Amino acid sequence: MTAARRTPPGRAGRLRLRHSLDVAERGADLLEHKLRILRTEHDRLLRVAEEAGRTWRDQLSGAETWLLRGVLLGGEPALESAAAGIAPAEVSVGWTVLMGVRLPASVSVSVAPRPATAAAPSNTALVHAEAACADAVRAAAEYAAAHAAAELVGAEVVSTRHRVRALRRHWIPRLREALHRAGLALEQSEHEDAVRRRWAARGAGR
Repeated sequence: MTAARRTPPGRAGRLRLRHSLDVAERGADLLEHKLRILRTEHDRLLRVAEEAGRTWRDQLSGAETWLLRGVLLGGEPALESAAAGIAPAEVSVGWTVLMGVRLPASVSVSVAPRPATAAAPSNTALVHAEAACADAVRAAAEYAAAHAAAELVGAEVVSTRHRVRALRRHWIPRLREALHRAGLALEQSEHEDAVRRRWAARGAGR
């Protein structure tokens, strides 16, 4: 182990290993606490994303239905005329940070009203289609934000779990073994020193 090879002999080395082990164990405890919070939040975000996905699909289906009706009533030229002059929607995302993870927390969609100079839809179905498309765009933005948040937190769950596993299964056991070996070596060294001192005292007495 790299840390063990760099550890100086004697009490100083054992103290350094003891400190490293304490730090690793505290780090593992903190990461496990973080992991529990992330898992709870990830489960919640998955439910939010699933619900947002259903809403988006429903809104999209409704918009497609009204568009189809509008085209059937007025033909494709009527659809092209109704779409002319309409500005694209603007999407803004609010961000937050959870346990070191930056993720989208809110989303707002601004759909510009139809310009006064633009031609009005030629049939009622296209009027409904315009409103339904705006709702579908809002639902799509909310779903995209929820899905992205769930994926970002999910990736952090995986990363944190790997770090905890590396500490618990590899690093901490190696530090404990190195500390055990350092303790045995120190006991052996102290025993040898005591024997040498006794022999030296006997020699001086003679």
